[in-house]
Amino acid sequence: MNNIYIIGVGLIGGSLALDIKSNNGHAKIFGIDSNESHLDEALDLKIIDFKATYLDLKGADLVVLSIPVDVAVVELPKVLDAISDDTLVIDVGSTKLPVCKAVEKHDKRRNFLATHPISGTEFSGPKAAIRDLFQKKTNIICEVEKTTFKLQEKALQMFSDLGMRIRYMNPEAHDKHIAYVSHLSHISSFMLGKTVIEKEKNERDIFDMAGSGFESTVRLAKSSPAMWTPIFKQNRANVIETLDEYINNLKQFKALMEADDFEEIFNEMKNTNHIKDILNGIQ
Repeated sequence: MNNIYIIGVGLIGGSLALDIKSNNGHAKIFGIDSNESHLDEALDLKIIDFKATYLDLKGADLVVLSIPVDVAVVELPKVLDAISDDTLVIDVGSTKLPVCKAVEKHDKRRNFLATHPISGTEFSGPKAAIRDLFQKKTNIICEVEKTTFKLQEKALQMFSDLGMRIRYMNPEAHDKHIAYVSHLSHISSFMLGKTVIEKEKNERDIFDMAGSGFESTVRLAKSSPAMWTPIFKQNRANVIETLDEYINNLKQFKALMEADDFEEIFNEMKNTNHIKDILNGIQ
């Protein structure tokens, strides 16, 4: 695949562009973005080679849709309308059911592969793009059977070249599971940041006293609200369910504190330490 079109040249789209260029010296990267300054920046950083529009998509071998999930459900049908029969289109959004539903009856549904690379940082925009972002990361693929086989093969080869592991999942299961391991993490980080900011109005005190634990826990609060608000909206039911469970655990912890039951608090934390074994197994 030599003619690559990135729609949304930010962290994920830009990082994909950099790695695809590294793996394929013949690849030409075209950028499409509603923010003209992002395109100029991506050109300056040599993330893309050319600016483009939807009118150019007929010549695409691969189109990567890397835009907020609420915009993706609107734009994906337009992209499929514009491509040739041989073009592969992938999205990289953090919710999968809405985007799959948006094109389930589209004439070119077979050209689309729904993916979610579990990778990223708290930064956004073209400057956030980095090489090797996807090495040894998991890529969730949904409804693979609805994508024509020859395009599946091309996509899997590209993901292999990027160093990614592949997991197959239906979109409903994906959205439920990701609410726990990603969406809840971001909400926790945002709300911790909010709590500390409201309590400590003197920001100097926060920065003087904040250690590595606070910094790592609140890191995700630096993420883009423009990206995450639509994710929470699309995955609302699952996120509310995870919040109910999380809030219940916080209430139980508070009740143990109020009861001076520090033996049970120790046991709770001891049992939760098992998560390091699970994470080590994943890594």
